[in-house]
Amino acid sequence: MNKLFTAKEFLLYLIQAKSKYYIHSPFVFSFINEVMNDQRNFYCYGEVEKLRRKLEVDKSIIEVEDFGAGSLLEKKNKRTISFIAKTSAAPKKYSQLLFRIIQHYQCNNILEIGTSLGITTSYLSAVSNNEKIYSIEGSKSIAEAAKKNFEFLNRRNIQLIQGEFEDQLPSVLAEMKQVNFLYLDGNHRLKPTLDYFHSALPFMNENSIVVLDDIYWSPEMKQAWNEIKKHSSVTLSIDLFRIGILFLRKDRNKEHFRLHF
Repeated sequence: MNKLFTAKEFLLYLIQAKSKYYIHSPFVFSFINEVMNDQRNFYCYGEVEKLRRKLEVDKSIIEVEDFGAGSLLEKKNKRTISFIAKTSAAPKKYSQLLFRIIQHYQCNNILEIGTSLGITTSYLSAVSNNEKIYSIEGSKSIAEAAKKNFEFLNRRNIQLIQGEFEDQLPSVLAEMKQVNFLYLDGNHRLKPTLDYFHSALPFMNENSIVVLDDIYWSPEMKQAWNEIKKHSSVTLSIDLFRIGILFLRKDRNKEHFRLHF
């Protein structure tokens, strides 16, 4: 990742992002008030953040296979659990936002590409109406660590699939048959990100939601974000800098928003 590129993009985001007082879309205004700015302390927050704190002080070393763009800060294959937890997991406010999105819009049939240690996965799986969510992780050692974390939280509704994304995705989609919430948090390169989106698209409908993580990780990820949000199936895109949220609703004209979060 180009740190200078990301810093410049963040400055642009701070300048261009709007508050709810400048938003005229009723749907987006509702999203801000009822989902993004919901300050309630939900039942799962404490247990998942307890897991995060536990992992952030874990100095165990594992061998990591990188199949995508790799780590921003560490190029060595041997990394501590602590390092991975601090640098790869989505920060608390974004993980908790994903939970609120799934709960508010009653998403089921959830697919995550890029499990990492499973912190965000644990939030995705916490909504009570989700019998099973699917998560694909490329690195065998990280997948094994994630399984232990799911056991720690007694998460039995997570179907963790280990293997390279492009190899596992077709069979996972065939088994799922429908995807209502897609979280793309793996590889961080242009073509694979576009390929994952296009592969999942036939399994989605107008109520489906797609979230891309690290949309300003690099010029490639910015390009992937821009291309996907221009796709004819996407009618609403919301840029929160760290993540991009895409709605496929057919009851609206195409709009794009950058929001302060």
